[in-house]
Amino acid sequence: MEIFISLCTCVQGVFSYIKKKGSASSEAIKIWGCPGKEILPMAKVEIKQPVVDEIKAKVEGAVTIVLVDYRGLTVEQDTRLRKNLREAGCEYKVYKNTLMKRAFEGTDCAQLDALLEGPSAIAISKDDATAPIRILNNMAKEADALEFKAAIVEGNFYDADGVKALASIPSREELISKLLGSLQSPIANFARVIKQIAEKGDGAAEA
Repeated sequence: MEIFISLCTCVQGVFSYIKKKGSASSEAIKIWGCPGKEILPMAKVEIKQPVVDEIKAKVEGAVTIVLVDYRGLTVEQDTRLRKNLREAGCEYKVYKNTLMKRAFEGTDCAQLDALLEGPSAIAISKDDATAPIRILNNMAKEADALEFKAAIVEGNFYDADGVKALASIPSREELISKLLGSLQSPIANFARVIKQIAEKGDGAAEA
């Protein structure tokens, strides 16, 4: 019974304090009737810190971080963009600029700070340096609202024009395919010449 009375006294103290102030203060609320007890509202910094840590973890070790203005994308376009990026092994997230700025402190991504204004989203790749850029560029061709702001590729800063130039670089698979094709061509030609020589040799022997 004593515990119940003490609890009621504590609750009454809280409501009296809030009523007096008009709203909950950002400072610690001292509860009269509960000596040595306080209710400390969770600071905004504590609430946002997990998000900041999440951003840090995602950009750590990334070869490419692309910053874009995504405003104007339709739901269908946004869904398709996320799907294409996901299938290419990339991540695409929308974060508050203030949180990204905090997460970028002390990293190469801090070079993007000046562009963290307005709606911002980041596409991240830890494997293929040009994959997110190519996919975003393809979407931008049909969605004028999607705009490159800048990118960090292997630690280097690229402005919007630089990012568009990188979009023309073939993927790793395309480069390997072209390399194999260029190697196979001389081999095929050599094999054809050898075959022709062998055929001529057989004809001379029969004569």
